[in-house]
Order: sequence, then C-alpha cells, then structure tokens
Amino acid sequence: MTQSEIQSNTLFRFVHDQRMVLILLILCLAIGLLIPEFLTANNLLNVLRQVSITGMIAVGMTFVIITGGIDISVGAIVALCGVVVALALKAEVGVALSIVAALAAGAAAGLANGVLVTHVRISPFVATLGTMSVFRGLTLITANGQAIWELPKSFIAIGTGYTFGIPNPVIIVLALFLAGHVLLRNFTFGRHVLAVGGDEDASRVSGINVQRVKLLTYALSGLVCGLAGIVLAARLGSGQPSIGVGFELTVIAAVVIGGTSLSGGRGSVFGTLIGALILGVVGNALNLWGVAGFYQTVVSGAIVLLAAGSDALRNRKER
Repeated sequence: MTQSEIQSNTLFRFVHDQRMVLILLILCLAIGLLIPEFLTANNLLNVLRQVSITGMIAVGMTFVIITGGIDISVGAIVALCGVVVALALKAEVGVALSIVAALAAGAAAGLANGVLVTHVRISPFVATLGTMSVFRGLTLITANGQAIWELPKSFIAIGTGYTFGIPNPVIIVLALFLAGHVLLRNFTFGRHVLAVGGDEDASRVSGINVQRVKLLTYALSGLVCGLAGIVLAARLGSGQPSIGVGFELTVIAAVVIGGTSLSGGRGSVFGTLIGALILGVVGNALNLWGVAGFYQTVVSGAIVLLAAGSDALRNRKER
C-alpha cells in the first residue's frame, strides 16, 4: 500500500469516526450563515441550557440502551424526584438532605425497573411503560396534584445561578457527561456494560454477572433522573408533578443520534452529548426562524428515523 493510500484510508477512518461531530459543526456553520444571531455567545449558552436536563437523563439512558434495554419511565422519575426534593425542602430538612432524598428516590425507582427486567423478566419496554404510569401516579398523589412553590433561594440558585459566567445546569451536565464517559471507557463496569450488550451468553461464560450489570444500569438511569429532577425543580423554582412528559422520546433520540445501537453492544457517552447538541441546535434554529412547535416535532422525529435507519443498515451489514 502506497503512502497516499495509507493517508487516504486514515482520513476516511477519521471522517467516519468523527462524522457526528462534523455534522454538528457543519450544521452550526450553516445555521450561523443563515441566522447571524445563532452564533452569539448568549445564544450558544442558551442552547446548552436547553439541552441540559434531557442531556443529564441521556447519560443514564446510554448505559441502559447499550445493554440492550430501554427506559420509558425517565420523565416520570424526573417529576417524582422534583416533587420529593420540593416536599423535603418545605419540611425544612435542609438543602443537602433534600437533594440526597431526591437522588435516593431516583435510584430506588431505577432499581425497581431493573428488578422487573432482570428478576421478573418483563421486557424492558413493557416494564418501564408500566412503571411510568405508576411513578406518575405516585407523584400526583404525593403532591396532591399541585405544584410545590416557595423553595429556598439557595436551592433555586442551583438551576438559575451562574458560575464563572456559565449557567450552573450547563456545568452540571458537562461534568456528568465527563463522568459517564470515564465510567464507560475506563472502568470495569463500563466494559461489562458493553460486553453484556454485545453478547449476554458470552458474558455469562466469561464470568460477568449479567443480571447485576443490568440492574446497576437501571439504577444509574434512575439516579441521573433524580439529579435532573433536582436541577429542573431549582430552575422552575417549584416541584411540578406534571413535568417530564415526552422527555423519554427526546432522550432516546439523543442517544440514537449519537450512535448508540438500539440492539445494544455499541455506544458512547460522548456520542450522546453530540446527539443532544444536534437536537438542541436544530430546535434553537427553528425557534429563531419562528417555526411552530408542532413542525419542530416532525423535524425531530425525522432525524430520529434517519439515525435509527442508519443503525439498522449498519447492523445488517455487520451480520
């Protein structure tokens, strides 16, 4: 092979591996040419702020989908944890203990999903579809169907404040993506997640506790939903029992667009970040253009179908 062929192959592999990043950059440049205000610092920070909540949830969803599962209950868990933290704050147990209570509620909800999938052996879609209704109902019952207002300013600052000029939710979601990336790529648990998604039988033979890995991924998903619920409650200044409807679709879209395979075994947290940003950029551009929300839903759905279709074709070729 000649030097030019080696360089050509290297360039092709780089473009293929970084295709979603390149798509995001090209998309931003194209929109910036059409809408000059898009590339302003304030608007770009606004894009990051808009995707921060669903981005947090998407980190946990990435682990679940890599194992071959799915979690439809994430929006309901977010609402539940937002109400839990608000009620705890109203009970004056302190900001720190209120946050711990909400995180514990999220992890417990995720663990319940994991038990249904791994021990009761209900399919992930059916199990989490059922728990979505259960968690939503529990949230409405707990909050008596009413929003919980008048939360402490020190708590609200988590969702509305800035650190070094950057919105706190943006800092939190970027830190979470970094932690998720390190966990998936540099820890044994992450390697086990990828192995289980690739081939459960081979994973069992190699000594991996498949049930425990799946259980932990659902618990992780619930935990990050708890964090998202806390930040969203702080941003809204209240615990809203009706929030989170439709979050699961946006989150799954971000994960799939980022290159995680719906059949499991392949994916990355960094890819999910890019997927979330692509959705955020498209949504923001449509808002700047004055496009109605229902058209935005059509565009987002079309993007998801393209990503899912690409994943299906790639899986077919690999077989």
